Amino acid sequence: MNKTRAKISTESAAAKKKRALEILSILETEYPNARCHLNYTSALELLIGCILSAQCTDKRVNEVTPGLFKKYPTAADFARADRDELEEEIHSCGFFRAKAKSIVNCSKALVDEHGGKVPATMEELTKLAGVGRKTANVVLGNFYKIPGIIVDTHIMRLSKRLKLTSNTDPEKIEFDLRALIPEAKWTFFSNSLGDHGRTVCFARKPRCGECVISHLCPSAGKV
Repeated sequence: MNKTRAKISTESAAAKKKRALEILSILETEYPNARCHLNYTSALELLIGCILSAQCTDKRVNEVTPGLFKKYPTAADFARADRDELEEEIHSCGFFRAKAKSIVNCSKALVDEHGGKVPATMEELTKLAGVGRKTANVVLGNFYKIPGIIVDTHIMRLSKRLKLTSNTDPEKIEFDLRALIPEAKWTFFSNSLGDHGRTVCFARKPRCGECVISHLCPSAGKV
C-alpha cells in the first residue's frame, strides 16, 4: 500500500485538511476553467435549469432550455404558464409534472415576493418551491459569485471515496467540505470535483490509473 494512502486511514483533522488542500491545488491545475455545465444568461435561467436538472443530465436540460427560455423569458411568464403546455415543454427532462409545478410556484413567489428577481441569499432561495441547498449554492456560487459547496451526485460520490466525509446526508457533506476548503474556493472546488467525476472518477469503473489525485485517495484501485 502507498505510504500516503496508509496514513489516510488514521489521519488527524489537520492532516485531512492538508490533504484536501493538496487535492484542491491539483484540481486547480487540472481543471482551471471548471464551471457549471448548465447554459444560462441570467439568474432566472440558471435557477430554472437547476430545477430541471434533478434526476436529469445537464446535456438534456441544455437541449430543452433554449426554446423554453424564449417562450418564457421572465418569472412572470413562467408564473402564468399553462401547466399542461409547460409539462409538454419539459417532458424529456423527466418528473415533468413535479418540475412544472415547482417552476410555476417558484416563479409566482419570485413575482409576488421578490419583484420577479431571483434573490441572492440562501435563506430566501430555499424558501422557493423546488429549491434546496444544492440549487441555491449553484445559483449563489455561479451567478452571484457568493461561494458555496454544491453537493450533487458527483460531489457526494467523490468526497466519500476521498474520505473527506463519512456522511451520506448532503447538508452534512456540505458542511464537512466547508471545514476543509477555503471559502473563496468553495464553488470552484465543487465545479472542478464535479468535472473530475464526469471525466475520470465514474460511478462504475473509475479510471484510477489516469487519476491525478489517486495518490491522495484511499479508495484508488478498490472500487
